[in-house]
Amino acid sequence: MATEKTLVLLKPCTLQRGLIGEITSIFERKGLHLCGLKMMQLDDRILSEHYAHLAEKPFFQRVKDSMMAAPVVAMCWEGVGAIEVVRALAGPTNGRNAAPGTIRGSYSMSFQENIVHASDGPETAAAELRRFFKPEEIFEWTSCSDSFTYACDEK
Repeated sequence: MATEKTLVLLKPCTLQRGLIGEITSIFERKGLHLCGLKMMQLDDRILSEHYAHLAEKPFFQRVKDSMMAAPVVAMCWEGVGAIEVVRALAGPTNGRNAAPGTIRGSYSMSFQENIVHASDGPETAAAELRRFFKPEEIFEWTSCSDSFTYACDEK
């Protein structure tokens, strides 16, 4: 399996609760490779695009309002199976239903205020990374720990 890149957004609730470092360290400790990181204030335009699949839902505006309540931290993580790994670390959307040990299971009591957004597939990840990062904001670099993270034939 080849390496892939995925988007993670640390939601405003994460910033407000002072959990940025703690959540970021979970991805680092797992062995994922950070390729992009920035704080940004989202607006209605980007959120309407990002959550277009929810446009007909009654909670659409509530979701957008929540995501504009404070800045978010956008991150690009890379690794073998990164999309699946990040989603497993995050846990199910509803924090009340997420297993202890997952990010949402450990830090969330909400369906909406659930700490992170994580891309759900390769096409989505590519589109979302383009939405939140300029090409020059995603860095290609080699970690000296790769040989201690993967077997020689895994990457």
